[in-house]
Formats: sequence, C-alpha cells, structure tokens
Amino acid sequence: MKSYDVVIIGGGPGGYNAAIRAGQLGLSVACVEGRSTLGGTCLNVGCMPSKALLHASELYEAASGDEFAHLGIEVKPTLNLAQMMKQKDESVTGLTKGIEYLFRKNKVDWIKGWGRLDGVGKVIVKAEDGSETALQAKDIVIATGSEPTPLPGVTIDNQRIIDSTGALALPQVPKHLVVIGAGVIGLELGSVWRRLGAQVTVIEYLDRICPGIDEETAKTLQKALTKQGMAFKLGSKVTQAKTEAEGVSLTLEPAAGGAAETLQADYVLVAIGRRPYTKGLNLESVGLETDKRGMLSNEHHRTSVPGVWVIGDVTSGPMLAHKAEDEAVACIERIAGKPHEVNYNLIPGVIYTRPELATVGKTEEQLKAEGRAYKVGKFPFTANSRAKINHETEGFAKVIADANTDEVLGVHLVGPSVSEMIGEFCVAMEFAASAEDIALICHPHPTRSEALRQAAMNVHGMAMQI
Repeated sequence: MKSYDVVIIGGGPGGYNAAIRAGQLGLSVACVEGRSTLGGTCLNVGCMPSKALLHASELYEAASGDEFAHLGIEVKPTLNLAQMMKQKDESVTGLTKGIEYLFRKNKVDWIKGWGRLDGVGKVIVKAEDGSETALQAKDIVIATGSEPTPLPGVTIDNQRIIDSTGALALPQVPKHLVVIGAGVIGLELGSVWRRLGAQVTVIEYLDRICPGIDEETAKTLQKALTKQGMAFKLGSKVTQAKTEAEGVSLTLEPAAGGAAETLQADYVLVAIGRRPYTKGLNLESVGLETDKRGMLSNEHHRTSVPGVWVIGDVTSGPMLAHKAEDEAVACIERIAGKPHEVNYNLIPGVIYTRPELATVGKTEEQLKAEGRAYKVGKFPFTANSRAKINHETEGFAKVIADANTDEVLGVHLVGPSVSEMIGEFCVAMEFAASAEDIALICHPHPTRSEALRQAAMNVHGMAMQI
C-alpha cells in the first residue's frame, strides 16, 4: 500500500488544482482520475470545448451574414463541421496534456482509475482492467464533480435526446434543436447551433431565463437572443419525449397547468442543471451521507469525518470551475496548516453568449428581500465609443452600491467581452471599494471598460457620456 500526505479523488478543476498546490507546498500527493485525460468535465466536455465552438460559430455567423459585408469584407464561407469539431478536440487535448505536464513538474502522481473510500485514511483505485490498488493518506480530498441532471419522462440516449456532452459532438447541424432549460449550458450550446443554422427553441419551467441572475440583466439577454432568432417557451414543462425515426416528439404543458401541446424536433438537448457525482465512492465506509440534493456538507472544506475533505461541485455553492479552484487552494492550505478563506459573496458568473452576461455580488432582488437601501448606476453600451465603432452596442453595465456607505454590492453586465471585465469589480469589491473609488480611476480610451467607470459614476448621477 503506497502512502501519501494527500490523496485527491477527481482530476477536474478542483482536483487538479488541489494536487498542484499540494505539490507546491511539498506534500506527497496522488490524484485519482478514471478518465483517460485529466481536467474533468470542464476541460473535456464542458467549459473548454463549448468555448471553442462558441468562438468558431461566432466567426462563421459574422462571415455568413451582414456583419462582415458591412465592414467591407466580402466572403462566402462554407461550414466544415468536421473541421470545426477537430480543432475543438485539438484545443482540448492541448489543455489536458498541459495538466499532465504540471503534475510532473509538481511531483503529483496520477493514479489512473476510479477511486472509492475504504475507511478513514484509505482509498481503493479500480483500474480499467479491473485491477485494484490501495492508497493510504493522512488526508483525502473528494473532488468528484457533477453530472447532468436527468429529467423525468425524458430518457437521454445521446442519439436524438442529448445532454451537454452530446451537444458538443453532433454529426450535423440540427434543423430544429429544442433545448430544455434556460440556464447557462442551454443558452450557450443553443446559441452555438443557432449560429450554425439550426432553428432553436428553449423551453423553461420558470417564467424567466437565467434563474438567480439579476432580473433586468437576464431580460436584456433574452431580448438580444430573441432578436437573433432563438425562440423561448417560458413557464412550460416537458412531460414526455418520444424518439422517432428522424427526431423527437415532445409533449409540453404550461407549468401552472393547462392544455398540452406537441413540439417536433430532430434533436433535444436536456440542460436543466447538474447534480453532484458521488456514485461508487463508498461513503458509508467512513460514515458520510449526502443531503437531499446529493451534496456532501462541509465546514471550511472539512466533512464531519476527520481527514476527509470536500471541494467543488460535489458540495455546496455555485457549480463553477473557478469556485472549485478557489476551494482547492483553500483546502490544501488548511491541510498544510495555513489560514485560508474563500469569499463566497464574490464568485463571478458568466454566460458566454453574444452578448455575454457577467455578474458578481448581490442582485437588486436580493437587496430588496434583505431590506437594504441601495443606489443603481447604469451605462448603456450604445454610448460607449469602442462598442459603437465595433457595432456591438447591445447591453449595459450596472453597478449597485450601498445607499449609505457607497460600497459596491453588486455588478451586472450584459454586452461585448464583459467576461473579461467583471474581474475588475471582483478585485474592487474584495477591497470593499466604493462606487466613487471606481469613478475616480482612469480607464483607457477607447475601451469597453469605460462603461464600467461611467456606470459607477452614474450611481451619483455623474456619468458624462449619456
């Protein structure tokens, strides 16, 4: 039995970052991962491949429609879907190989196989050939991530009824793609296939898209996506899906009750969210149980069992790769006896549609529920010089500040490249910046980031460019 200071079960953003940090701190560490490549869902069938297709499909649409022609660039592009998928796969391979290099650099052992607990301080790894290896560790970190949430009455076969993994590898552009779920995954992957030529209909149980996101920001995104051709059926539920020879027949009903209707599609993407993955972990061997949501509880990343830790999607908090990475570092630092905290109030969220949506901190709805007085400053991208020159003026920057102290409480952006700009406010809010602090900081001109400053200025009615 090989002994380590730390054994990590799972090689996704939580697991691999925990392993690297442990190696940096001089701990002996092993990372158990059953996939043939490291990186988990994010690198292999999630964040990274979806961004590759989002980028490629944006360029294809720009070249196919009026955008290039308006700029004086006249081309007639042809879609080579096989090549688009090939370059996506090549990018993913490069990233996963990069993690293997970082493991070697930081003396992390990759134990290939599926790990399970075998009592406190012990992990059994089952390899692809069925052989088993026992590992011993002072501390074990569970970082097994999540999987797509199934929908009752709709059986995913990844032929006609697909999950997010299937939607990243369709062999042809759908004539009609129905997306069940108007969250991040559904909107991003739906927008990819719409740009490539599919008719896309999004079905959502709630009466709005992007639940939990600032309502005004979400409505603005929905308006932009509708203008692009995506159709939305809100307040609706799918009760049945029947696979046919060349498509799927869906039965829909109003969420509040009412007459059913039938919708035909050649592909259906089920994207109603993700759930923690704990299958086969043998949690009972150490006395651990999941809650009713399937999650493992934690207190500063510790479970109720000494020496067993938990991070990432398998525990509470937003299911985001960067949240898992933050928890990974904090967890390993604590294992090494160092103080470390994760600020869960300042974990940004992004939807990589076009326009993009980015958010951090409190929404107006949350502040109203808390009874906290606040002020709002907004600035439209229609008034931003760089956005106007680039013909990408949809959306706005919105800054919410405490009415008494002026501390920035929340920032909600919808517009061009806002995923790259939200980090400015993450830093500012970590240091409890006021709206006035941002308003007094010089921003380069002409850039889209000036909209952030103008929104902060407008908290006090000082915006000069509207």
